[in-house]
Amino acid sequence: MPMTATAGNRGDSVRSDCFVQIAKTEHHATEIRLLSKVESLFGDSIRELCHEVLTHYNLRNVLVEIEDKGALPFVIAARLEAAIRRLTGTDESFLLPIETKNLHRTGRDRTRRTRLYLPGNNPKLMLNAGIYGSDGIILDLEDSVAPDKKAEARLLVRNALRAVDFGDAERMVRINQLPAGLEDLDAIVPEQVNLILIPKCESAQQIIQAEERIEKILGRENTDIYLMPIIESALGVVKAYEIASALPNVAALAIGLEDYTADLGAQRTAEGRESFYARSAVVNAARAAGIQPIDSVFSEIDDMEALRSNVLESKALGFAGMGCIHPRQVPVINEGFSPDEQEIEKAKRIVIAFKQAQEKGLGVVALGSKMIDAPVVKRAVHTIELAIQSGKLSTNWRENHE
Repeated sequence: MPMTATAGNRGDSVRSDCFVQIAKTEHHATEIRLLSKVESLFGDSIRELCHEVLTHYNLRNVLVEIEDKGALPFVIAARLEAAIRRLTGTDESFLLPIETKNLHRTGRDRTRRTRLYLPGNNPKLMLNAGIYGSDGIILDLEDSVAPDKKAEARLLVRNALRAVDFGDAERMVRINQLPAGLEDLDAIVPEQVNLILIPKCESAQQIIQAEERIEKILGRENTDIYLMPIIESALGVVKAYEIASALPNVAALAIGLEDYTADLGAQRTAEGRESFYARSAVVNAARAAGIQPIDSVFSEIDDMEALRSNVLESKALGFAGMGCIHPRQVPVINEGFSPDEQEIEKAKRIVIAFKQAQEKGLGVVALGSKMIDAPVVKRAVHTIELAIQSGKLSTNWRENHE
């Protein structure tokens, strides 16, 4: 076993985080050294939390040094736990007695225009994530986390799911590539996560493997947690429909173009000719399986006009949403994937015509010279829901035409 262990982040740019170092001191009593600008206000509570964690792990005769940069209790507890696990080799958990605010469940067909990625080892970006208006918040344990930080990020994300109020956003976690991601599931599944993204997915068996682990953790059939596989390779594109239709709780199918183009040996370009086939294949597979196709992120965070053009193209291809890597992208993408006035008016006419036909007992619905079948009506109803969600249509309209 090591004699010292560390966890967390330090440096002038660090905010809302802390750095913890624990050292064994066989011949001395436990000592806690705290360096914090808020020590006069919160020093006693930080030390009390530290003693609580140490007592939980029955850890004595240690020197604990904490460099605090405004970390909240859930962050301090996660960093302490990560350091203790490294020091002792234990995998036992310490959970703060917090009554989570994140209890709302989400539906399989929930609107997913935007999903905002947040690095899983950076608590500063998590704290206000619920105010940006994205349909989903992704706490990322994969690409944004350095390999030697994976274990502590897992604990931080677990605590954040319990302690941070993400508002109405769907609570998502991107786990690591399987099989390593199965260990992530052990930590996050009990903590009110709504949807799990499975990266670099290349077979239906990977979906089944993740689902079996979720059900084992829950001790029952999984009816609450949805899955979003991410297609990021040529093989994944070939098997897209197999993946999309693997299980009933697969809610969406996403594509990740950085890894996909790397797998092709091609450069990702603004025109996107190198990924047109893959994006179309993912849309087709998702729609055939009755789930939502979700486009890749747009990496130029300062070019809003290029983003708008990308969103229009994505929507034209049939995608239902895309990823965001910066909060300023959220309103542009939300607007782009929301229906415009022409789409809303057409949807209203279809819904009204369908209702009138039902009231008359007609088996055939017509709008002008065009016949309307069930898929068209379903799409119109979805457009109405999107319009209401984006504030372009009052809920009174739906109530008056149900």
